[in-house]
Amino acid sequence: MDAESATSWRNHTDERLRDAGHRRGGARQAVVELLSRQRCALSAQEIDDQLKGAGTAVGRASVYRALEQLAELKLVARVDVGDGVARYEPTRPGGEHHHHVVCERCGRLEAFEDEELERAIRRLSGRLRFAVDEHDVTLRGACPRCR
Repeated sequence: MDAESATSWRNHTDERLRDAGHRRGGARQAVVELLSRQRCALSAQEIDDQLKGAGTAVGRASVYRALEQLAELKLVARVDVGDGVARYEPTRPGGEHHHHVVCERCGRLEAFEDEELERAIRRLSGRLRFAVDEHDVTLRGACPRCR
């Protein structure tokens, strides 16, 4: 996420949390700050590890609670890439999003954007006469290092 998007998401998130009656600070704020700097989805374990590595004293249960609250408010999206581990990433206020490619050998996860894919999904939605509110695409295969 670029700096402008990160700031926009953080501000939007702070506002939504305030409107929902949550106070600023603590574990939730640490999770928000960390997620705002990420390019792609992280598991609760990865978030906890990164916070501890940065010297932020937050318990794992607090990380899970924060993610649950953020997900309930649709401020983060839960990403499932098929390995049984839930990952989380910011839901951008403008609806911009990306998809994922995952290496089935080493587990490497990368984000990608493709406007042609987005147009194809919009066309398919029209053909099916189905109002698609959101979607995610995960491609699986072997990364360049594992091929």
